[in-house]
Amino acid sequence: MSCPQLLTPEEKLADAKARLGIEDVVVLCGSMRFAAQMAEVAIEESVAGALVLKPDCNMKQPHQLWADPVDAEALKVRLDDQHRQKIRLAHRVIVVGDYVGDSTRAEIAYARQLGKPVTFTHPEVDVAREAA
Repeated sequence: MSCPQLLTPEEKLADAKARLGIEDVVVLCGSMRFAAQMAEVAIEESVAGALVLKPDCNMKQPHQLWADPVDAEALKVRLDDQHRQKIRLAHRVIVVGDYVGDSTRAEIAYARQLGKPVTFTHPEVDVAREAA
C-alpha cells in the first residue's frame, strides 16, 4: 500500500485559493516615497479584478507608532516579514516607482525565488536587466 503524497505548504495554499475562487492576488512592492503611485496602481488593479496587497505603514511619515527609534526598528523588521507573507500569498508582484532600493531589491529576489512573476511600472529599474 502506497503512502499518500503530502502537499507542500505552497501547494496547499494554491489549492485553497483555487477552492475559494481567488484567482488573482497581486502584491505591490517599492519605496514608500511612491505611496501615491502605489495607491493609483492599487485602484487600477482592483478595478481589473485583482485582490491587492501593499505596504500600508509609511514609516517615512511621522506617526506615534514609530516615533521611538527602538520601537521603529523592531516595527520595520515585523513589517518586512509581513510583506514577505504578502508576497507568499500573491500570484504576482508589481514593483512601483522608478527607484529600487535594498529592501525592494530583496523583495524582488524573494518573489523570483518563489517563482512569482514580477513586473515593473518602470521596467528600466528591473534588477534582472541590470545584471544582464
